[in-house]
Amino acid sequence: MIATNYSNVRQNFARYCDEVVRNEEAIIITRRSDENVVLLSEATYNNMMENLHIRSNREGYARLLKSIDHLEHGKGQKRELVEDE
Repeated sequence: MIATNYSNVRQNFARYCDEVVRNEEAIIITRRSDENVVLLSEATYNNMMENLHIRSNREGYARLLKSIDHLEHGKGQKRELVEDE
């Protein structure tokens, strides 16, 4: 994670945006008189929001963890996919 001040980001905004997207890097933008902010790519943001949504449903998340555990212990079943027409 990169941390830099607001003035530096303002002067080099395109470069920091490219860094965020190319390297999946989050950038903390420090501000002297206010709270810091974080610059993220849209893909990173969407991934975080999806994970937050999945984890917000305790029952569904517990089922997901149980399924992952089953797969990791060789208890998964291979099935053929059926295409809808």
